[in-house]
Amino acid sequence: MSDATANGIADAAAARKPRRDIGIKKRYAAERRFKAYGIIAIAIGLAFLVALMWSIVSQGYTAFWQTEIEVPISFSEKVLGTPEQANESQTKLLMANYPQLARDGLVQLLGIDPADKKAVSAANGLISSGTRVTLRDIVMNDLSVIGTTEDVWLYASSELDSALKGQYDLDVPENRRPISDLQLQYIEKLRQQGAIEQRFNWGLFTSGASSRAETAGVGVAIIGSLYMMLIVLALALPIGVAASIYLEEFAPKNRFTDLIEVNINNLAAVPSIVFGLLGLAVFINWFGLPRSAALVGGLVLTLMTLPTIIIATRAALRAVPPSIRSAALGLGASKTQTIFHHVLPLAAPGILTGTIIGLAQALGETAPLLLIGMVAFVADYPSTPLDPSTALPVQIYMWANEAERAFVERTSGAIIILLGFLAIMNVTAILLRRRFERRW
Repeated sequence: MSDATANGIADAAAARKPRRDIGIKKRYAAERRFKAYGIIAIAIGLAFLVALMWSIVSQGYTAFWQTEIEVPISFSEKVLGTPEQANESQTKLLMANYPQLARDGLVQLLGIDPADKKAVSAANGLISSGTRVTLRDIVMNDLSVIGTTEDVWLYASSELDSALKGQYDLDVPENRRPISDLQLQYIEKLRQQGAIEQRFNWGLFTSGASSRAETAGVGVAIIGSLYMMLIVLALALPIGVAASIYLEEFAPKNRFTDLIEVNINNLAAVPSIVFGLLGLAVFINWFGLPRSAALVGGLVLTLMTLPTIIIATRAALRAVPPSIRSAALGLGASKTQTIFHHVLPLAAPGILTGTIIGLAQALGETAPLLLIGMVAFVADYPSTPLDPSTALPVQIYMWANEAERAFVERTSGAIIILLGFLAIMNVTAILLRRRFERRW
């Protein structure tokens, strides 16, 4: 090669180098922009998540605390009758005027003249009308309290509870707030006596539906949701796993099985309210099962969860290396033995994860349960899955429609409880996958 040729090649290479450098810089710049877009997208998503959680928690954390008043209750025989009469017939005890006992005790505590009807009415507005149940349960559980005086913590009214939690502006004129000036004086007097305080609201977890916010709880809804989740687990898991094993390991690959796979994938994307319509038509109108029963809710949610479990199980079975199957068959194992002794145990982490995620999805569903009548006012715990019950998301929906201000915090508090259950289930799925997953 002559010197002139070499110089020409060198000049050409030198001319191309700036263009190559410009191209590399553009690619690096594009990569940096792409990373920036990703970071911005994640930041926006986190910002919305934080705003959502702040909105729920800021309105709902007060629901876990309830204002109560310690009142000296005189269990008068004039109102309740004697213990001997109570042993003969408990009808009088059940129908006794327990609100009068609470009112008389509070009037005595505040030093109010019983003849002053306005003052007595103002004082009576400080305690919940649900005190009837509290005092009745005390008497029914121990008849020896009749004729004695006991200090009992009673729920304050929802208006008083909301006022002390800062949900009402007490500086506005009296006619624009639910607490009167006279009641504010009584509240201050109770504070000085140490007879009013905010205590942890166990009733939020143990009570059932109530028209009074201070006595309303999600206990019945939690039991109803538990019944439904047990039904979903008992039906969806074995049916879903069995269907997945057949489709993945035994079914021939033809148009019919392709049609089944397409329909399963489509069912996973069907709106949940459609399953509610199916449950209404089949389980209630055709089979005659009772409305608002946890059994019907569990069956409807089973139909909705099945596609999720089938898809997750098939993906877990596919993830098992073919060499496992070949080795088992090569050692003389049958097709069934290969699947149940080798493939299925290795796919168990994925199956468990899909099942728990499906259950978490079913736990948060509301629309299908509304269509099968699980919006009933249920105050008592269901003893069987055939008894009337409700569910956590439905209880949230019902409280959200209440006009009373105190139900706003109850709604947000119930959402926090539901999110807690969902978080526990999703964390459990992650831990199970990490604990049993094998990498190939």
